[in-house]
Amino acid sequence: MNRKILWITRTAVLAALLIVMQAATSTFGNTLVTGSVVNLILIISVMTCGLSTGVTVAIISPICAKFFGIGPFWTLIPFIILGNIALVLIWHLIGNRKFGKANLPHIVALVAAAVLKFVVLYLGIVKIAVPVFLKLPEPKATVISNMFSIPQLITALIGGALALIMLPVLKRAVKT
Repeated sequence: MNRKILWITRTAVLAALLIVMQAATSTFGNTLVTGSVVNLILIISVMTCGLSTGVTVAIISPICAKFFGIGPFWTLIPFIILGNIALVLIWHLIGNRKFGKANLPHIVALVAAAVLKFVVLYLGIVKIAVPVFLKLPEPKATVISNMFSIPQLITALIGGALALIMLPVLKRAVKT
């Protein structure tokens, strides 16, 4: 029973932290800052508390963001969730492995997860959701498509790089 309570508590705290940070950084009007912080917290969630916490936070965050008025169209939420889960899953599968030098699994996870999240979001949103489901006027479609292309790769790389710096300390703190 205590393990379930600990899981619920950690997951709730990380989800709340992510939502608060989304709201706080969205006031800057810079998606690079918000996206980097979101990716950082997703990575911290999976690497310190496990896959189930990481996936739960990955699902909750875009839904809550939309409810708080800082998320995009509802139509895009499933694709964002898939992108977040791709990031979390790769960090779980590769980042927890032991091979090569000490940081090599984290570096491989950083690059692979960033690329996969970018590909999932680009294909899902730019190639499917925007032209097929949203049918927006060209200027607005271009703006949304641009938001879910290269900036997603950049924010995933930045979030991963920040995670590389923070993870050693956080992993020790979570174990105690």
